[in-house]
Amino acid sequence: MKTVLGQLKQYKRDTFLTMGFTTLEVIMEVLLPFITAMIIDDGLQQSNMPAVLRLGILMLVMAAVSLFSGAMAGRYAASASTGFACNLRESMYIRIQEYSFSNIDRFSTAGLVTRMTTDVTNLQNAFQMVIRIAVRSPLMLIFSMVMCFMINRNLSLVFLGALMFLALVLAVIMKKASSVFKEVFDRYDDLNASVQENVTAIRVVKAYVREDHENDKFQKAAENLYRLFVKAESLLALNNPVMMLVVYACITAVSWFGAQFITAGAMTTGDITSLFSYIMSVMMSLMMLSMIFVMVTMSSASVRRISEVLKETPQLHNPANPVTQVADGSIDFDRVSFSYKQGTGEETLENIDLHIRSGETIGVIGGTGSGKTSLVNLVSRLYDASDGTVRVGGRNVKEYDLEVLRKEVAVVLQKNVLFSGTILDNLRWGKEDASEEECENACRAACASEFIDRLPDGYHTWLERGGTNVSGGQKQRLCIARALLKKPKILILDDSTSAVDTATDAKIREAFQTYIPGTTKIIIAQRVSSVQEADRILVLEDGKINGFDTHEHLLENNEIYRDIYESQTQGGGDFDQAV
Repeated sequence: MKTVLGQLKQYKRDTFLTMGFTTLEVIMEVLLPFITAMIIDDGLQQSNMPAVLRLGILMLVMAAVSLFSGAMAGRYAASASTGFACNLRESMYIRIQEYSFSNIDRFSTAGLVTRMTTDVTNLQNAFQMVIRIAVRSPLMLIFSMVMCFMINRNLSLVFLGALMFLALVLAVIMKKASSVFKEVFDRYDDLNASVQENVTAIRVVKAYVREDHENDKFQKAAENLYRLFVKAESLLALNNPVMMLVVYACITAVSWFGAQFITAGAMTTGDITSLFSYIMSVMMSLMMLSMIFVMVTMSSASVRRISEVLKETPQLHNPANPVTQVADGSIDFDRVSFSYKQGTGEETLENIDLHIRSGETIGVIGGTGSGKTSLVNLVSRLYDASDGTVRVGGRNVKEYDLEVLRKEVAVVLQKNVLFSGTILDNLRWGKEDASEEECENACRAACASEFIDRLPDGYHTWLERGGTNVSGGQKQRLCIARALLKKPKILILDDSTSAVDTATDAKIREAFQTYIPGTTKIIIAQRVSSVQEADRILVLEDGKINGFDTHEHLLENNEIYRDIYESQTQGGGDFDQAV
């Protein structure tokens, strides 16, 4: 809770003003029945019209003050709660941007979305209710009880019994409902995940006619959420009948005993009238408190989930005195091991000893799950090695400023991502201030200009989110051009030419020699034709180095590489390769 409330920041003033105006509103409302009793006893029953007029004007003033205070409390409460929610979303978003890949792996994408939307909205509503009703209700309850005891102490004991009974019932309801709501928000994640996955992969769903399967999967997630909500709301629904039972029991008791007190002369008509007003105030306060308990119960799960995001400590951070310049593109792995789940003994990479000279072109090949992507992720420090040392430019990657290192290590990831905006907007992710001419040169090197020039708006063509209005090969070439704009010291292509034909693949690799001649290039590929011209080729198997040599030497001495080569070249090679 402390972590979450720390996001109030500049809205603390509005919060305290809300509480202050609410307090003033309550004081005025509590005094009004007392003035009403005075009008009845000292004015109407005594036929004292000047007193009635004087007290009536006082009531109007107090009512006006109460109205003004309520309006101001509502205004500041809205400002504080919406501002609080805004700060929460911003803080969560900024913290997520600071996460390393290992931090992000702990949360699902749908879970993060739910936390920043549904959970924050729940907390916003709860906060607004707390700073108004949680201040108003206890004050109204206390002041009304004080006034009741001032009118008749014995009759007011009825309220104490009602309070004890209500507190016991609410405690039981809260305890049972809180565990259910915790599970409810976990099921929200499942529901959002189902929607997100379906919408993202809608073309695959339709291509394989799997709409019914996806509908069933969504319906199952929705029904699970429905059952849990019904269970939780069924528990909370007990609040209302219990409150009504207490209210009517109190009214009945006060009416019965009050009539006897009036008959005995121990109370006046004005006293019993004001007492009924205070009874309703007390009961309404209790009802509002029960609503707060419901909202707090619902939002407690949201507080926990939001706190998890804010408290998550980024596992990668800059050193005290970071290195701010990468000398060259040399890469060294000194007995490096890596595991996504440290401490489990499941090594993704094991005892990697690898040395790459600056400016070399290195091919990386191996079966699925052999550790190719994991290896290159360590170069740009997307993850940290579990054991051993990774060096870039002769320095441990942990010594570099992260931003400096990643500017000099350009990575075209296995999954190509484009953002909504023009082609130029997407290219300038590589270099923010790149001119249109620089973008065109990079696209020529990546063979992307071939299709861009045919587009009606050229480089100003609008791309939909995810680049859904371009083909897979076009998307890959745009991502390569984006990386080339950085003019990095190290360029990593993680199977990022798989969707282009071998002729275009060859043109792109040939262009690298003139566009970025001094850059170290690491090319991960499934096709031997994509790496056979490299200076050296790394063969990985089960997270270990099986071979590291030239194409010719590997064909002679490495069985795995030879098998891959022969399986791809038998039958005439790639279908789109010139013969």
